[in-house]
Amino acid sequence: MIEWASPARRPLLRQPVALVALAWLVLVALGSGMASLLAPAGPLAADAARGLSPPDPDRPLGTDSLGRDVLTRLLWGGRWTLGMGLVALTMAVGLGLPVGLAAATFGGWVEIALMRLVDELLAFPGLLLAMAVVALLGPGMGSVALAVGLVAAPAYARLARSVALEVRVQPYVDAARAVGCTEWRVLTRHILPNAAAPLIVFATTQLGWVLLNGAALNFLGLGARPGAPEWGIMLAEGRGYLRDGPWASASPGLALTLTVLAANLLGDGLQEALRPR
Repeated sequence: MIEWASPARRPLLRQPVALVALAWLVLVALGSGMASLLAPAGPLAADAARGLSPPDPDRPLGTDSLGRDVLTRLLWGGRWTLGMGLVALTMAVGLGLPVGLAAATFGGWVEIALMRLVDELLAFPGLLLAMAVVALLGPGMGSVALAVGLVAAPAYARLARSVALEVRVQPYVDAARAVGCTEWRVLTRHILPNAAAPLIVFATTQLGWVLLNGAALNFLGLGARPGAPEWGIMLAEGRGYLRDGPWASASPGLALTLTVLAANLLGDGLQEALRPR
């Protein structure tokens, strides 16, 4: 019988692309967390006489139409955008993981009911469903985080069920049941730890998805109030000045693009690092 060699697992430290992505995410998180120290003037400080000023040594990314420093607003806006993304991702994992594990553990009508609900949610376009949830809850950053988290949860639930079903048929799970382990102990001590790698990888890649869709809802005016230092709001406010001041919208657009790309590249790196031997 011919056995095909599986690809070798590569530690994260040997993947330069993943390390660069991780460094960017850390840089964005640190810059956003230290915004009050790096830009003490605040994101609302305006100078009408310097509206749409091009980048210069004092303002490396220029100013917007109201004379507000774009770099300052980027740093402060990272708190809004990243905070919303982390809340939405936590909600997606917190809702999707129990649903997927319950479906794989109990089977039968429980699995059928839960998976049909997941299928119905997945049948709707994600952004459209998120807009409907925000319309029911009312505008606000909390509503955006809740809506994006709810929309991301079904995909996570389906993956959790698939991975749990794959692990449940392994010999060590049968051995645990044979020695008298309860179903709860089998789930928490054997299934979940051995299913953690793909779940962590998918959660990392989902971070980019929730950031992008959260910014899209804010861009449409369904989240933060106009004028708030949020990357989607900054994109919406700068789109009317693409000819006179393209830096006002290019800066938040580039920051969002690089952050979403970094989250996906880090997910690919974690998949290589956590691949089973």
